This record gives sequence, structure tokens and C-alpha cells, in this order.
Amino acid sequence: MARALWKGTLGFGLVNVGVELLSASSSEEKLDLDMLDKRDHARIGYQKINKVTGEVVDSVNIVKGFKVGDDEYVILNDADLKAANPRATQSIDIVGFVPQSSVPRTFYDRPYYVTPQKGSERAYALLRDALADTDQLALAQLVLHTRQHMAAVYAYEEALVVQLLRYGVDLKDPVDAGVRTVPSLTRSTASRELDMAKQLIGTMTMDWNPDEFRDTYRDDVLKMVHELAKQGGKPSPAGPATSTKQTKVLDLVSALKKSLESPTQRTATRASSRRVAKVSATGEKTVAAPRTSARKTVTRSVKKGKVA
Repeated sequence: MARALWKGTLGFGLVNVGVELLSASSSEEKLDLDMLDKRDHARIGYQKINKVTGEVVDSVNIVKGFKVGDDEYVILNDADLKAANPRATQSIDIVGFVPQSSVPRTFYDRPYYVTPQKGSERAYALLRDALADTDQLALAQLVLHTRQHMAAVYAYEEALVVQLLRYGVDLKDPVDAGVRTVPSLTRSTASRELDMAKQLIGTMTMDWNPDEFRDTYRDDVLKMVHELAKQGGKPSPAGPATSTKQTKVLDLVSALKKSLESPTQRTATRASSRRVAKVSATGEKTVAAPRTSARKTVTRSVKKGKVA
């Protein structure tokens, strides 16, 4: 049974739904690398040190404090943080509804699944189905980990999702971030290249199915790890160095034409990057079945790329 990360109410208008938040992300596929002392391969541990005495501090003696002056702090515990605004820490307040396409993808952050508490199933289904049928998402506010977040609430398959959003001040303007400004191409100067680029996009159009993709780099690293383990941990001879020299495309029309003329190569490349077979440490293969959406309206919005 999954453990709830947060419990409270989800409110829209005068309707309040008792809900719990569950983590929607998984770290099972990440490479779990330990920090080791290179002299004896002992694991490295992290300790919390008192910066005055230099002594290790037990977790039971660690408290949170807000600095208000030189060496002066206000000590706060979890009850204090909740008491500052009980409603904000126990509710997801929907402030309005917008089309799913109106929120830029750069604003999407961490997703959480929303599950109803006992007795709130009908109100939960009402909001989920209304969002799915109208292709809308709800803009809401909630407090998680001592910070108030803006969030998007939308229907996904048979569930509701709360997706934390970044604030406008959290995102840099592309130019401020260092992106070089490139003017838009005009039809008069680049009509041929633009038409060919659109044609190439058309030939590479595919359906959205996340189960067709996996971290193949992780598979390659694990394969190397097992090979090294068989060799007693000794590294194998270094392979040929990969060139980091930048390649400049001098003739865009020629490159686009060659791309359009080799559909079989693109198909092979796409198939290679979408390996579905999962290879275990023993080399056994299992095939992951693609997931299908139970709600047609939600599937449609996901395929359009409106839901992150």
C-alpha cells in the first residue's frame, strides 16, 4: 500500500473533496552509485556537524530555525509551520480553470497522483470527469514542504493529477538565460528549406507512447558493470575516443534532401531508440505491454501534448 505524502481537501467552489497525494514518479530505473573511499572502497557517509564545536549532532537534537539577526534564530517545529496558516497547509484551493494548452510546458514541474479519501469518491469522480470532458485544467495553490506552490490539476486516465508549477519568477527569459536570438525565417528567403523541413517532420510523425522508450544508457552501463565484475573489477582497454569536434551543416537543402531520401534509415534509428525489451541483470528479457488510457477524452489531450 502506497504511503500518502499529504492529506487534506481539494476544493472547487463549495465542493470539498477529501484527498491524499501519492508520488507519481519512480526512481527504480536510476543508476544507484555509492560514494566510496578509493583507498579501500569503504562507503562514504554524510554527517551533520556542529559548526562551533565540530562534533557530530544526532538527528534528535536537530531543529529548524529562521535567522532574524546575528546568531539569533526563531526555532520552528512542524506544528508551528502548520499553525501559521492551517487552511493553506491542509487544502488544495482551486482558483480557476484554463484550457490545457494555455500553460507552457516549461512551467510544469513535479507530478503527484490524487486519490480520494473514503466518502469523497463521488465528488472526486465529478471533478475528474468534468475536467476530462471540457479539456480544461484547474489552477490551484497548496503548501508542500514549507513552501506554497502553484499547481495544475488535470484528469489522467482514471485519476486526478496535481502537477506543481513553477512561478514566473522561477523561469528565466530565454535571452537572459543566454539563448542567442535567431530571427524567424521568411517565406521569401527560405521557402524551399521550410517546406522540406515540414515534409521531413511529416514523415517522422508518430503516436505518443512513453512505454516505447527506456533508458538504454543505463542498460549499457549495467552491462559494462557486470562485465567488469566478471573480470574482477579491472577496467577493460579503453575504446576509441569520441570526437567532440562540432560539425557544421553547410548545405541545408542537401541535408534535408538526403534525410527525405532515406526513410528506411530513419525507421531503423527510431526502432533502435525505442527498445521495449527490458534486460535484467541475468540477461533475461521481459516485454513491457504498452499502457492504454481508459478515458478517450484524456487520451486525446495527452496525445496533443497538452498534459505534461
